[in-house]
Amino acid sequence: MTNLTRLKGPMAAPASGRDPQSMVILLHGYGSNGDDLMGLVPYWRDSLPDTVFLSPNAPEACPGAPGGYQWWGLTDLRRESRAAGVRQAAPLVNAFIDMHRAAYDLPNRRVALVGFSQGTMMALHVAPRRPEVLAGVVGYSGMLADAEALETEVTTRPPILLAHGDADPVVPYASLGDANATLQRLGFDTTTHTSPGLTHSIDEPGLRLGGAFLAKVLGAAG
Repeated sequence: MTNLTRLKGPMAAPASGRDPQSMVILLHGYGSNGDDLMGLVPYWRDSLPDTVFLSPNAPEACPGAPGGYQWWGLTDLRRESRAAGVRQAAPLVNAFIDMHRAAYDLPNRRVALVGFSQGTMMALHVAPRRPEVLAGVVGYSGMLADAEALETEVTTRPPILLAHGDADPVVPYASLGDANATLQRLGFDTTTHTSPGLTHSIDEPGLRLGGAFLAKVLGAAG
């Protein structure tokens, strides 16, 4: 993985028809693809009319998932495996952010990340290690991939919204509390939401909260 600008995927131009004033990058989950999270855009475009949405495919084809991709091979959720995985993929995500920031002439404070599951792990790894603070991060059904290293590696503290279903059989619901405790201890402004009975998914309350959060952080970032 030496071509740091190779991530590609679908995009949606601003609903206003004007030049983008902000950017939301959607990072999909394991075995999915960029088209999947583009399904969130119709819920948010009205409140973010000058925002461009981009949803890159992860860099590796996912075994056993035709048309799906992975940020890294997710054979288990052990910390060592997660830490190695996010570090392998992080340069690609950072290059994607910076390439498109430059293309649209947007500062970091006008860029937000939204992740689901493995994509949340990527967002929560990349954003706090950026040299300039991003507008914010929305993380659905994910976890901190390498919480132990964050204390010494954090450079910026964007606001973060974490949402998780308490019936998630894939990424343990306890990951929400663990991530929030670590982030708050390190000085992050965090908001959490629990969806009762929700499995590994995003529900309407989570969508509404995510949209309101993005409108707030991108609206206030001018």
